[in-house]
Amino acid sequence: MFDKLTDREEFLAAQIVDIAIKIHKELGPGLLESVYEKCFVYELADRGINFQRQKEVPILYKKLNIEDGLRLDILVDNLVIVELKAQENYHPVWEAQLLSYLKLTKKRLGLLINFHVPLMKNGIKRLIL
Repeated sequence: MFDKLTDREEFLAAQIVDIAIKIHKELGPGLLESVYEKCFVYELADRGINFQRQKEVPILYKKLNIEDGLRLDILVDNLVIVELKAQENYHPVWEAQLLSYLKLTKKRLGLLINFHVPLMKNGIKRLIL
């Protein structure tokens, strides 16, 4: 059984979803992922929410330290991982990838957001560890 998310995690998740919907309504699908990422961090900053963009995370494998082993699209308030996509075809491996990111970073909440959908709510997956 998973522990309940904190109020802060829930607040951030709601803000992230709201931002994704706002950007999608304004720009629609079909743009490059980098465009959505720039708009996304603009909105986070505009709301006063701390974030790190393209956050490098080292990975320790046995005694091997891989300094640039992982790069998160956006880490929000050091609590929530946001993985952005702009792909026509959904790939289930994206969920497995985000779960790996959560495990490796010891974070509990991740949102997978694919902007290449007609309706944004169908492009959002919430994953919890």
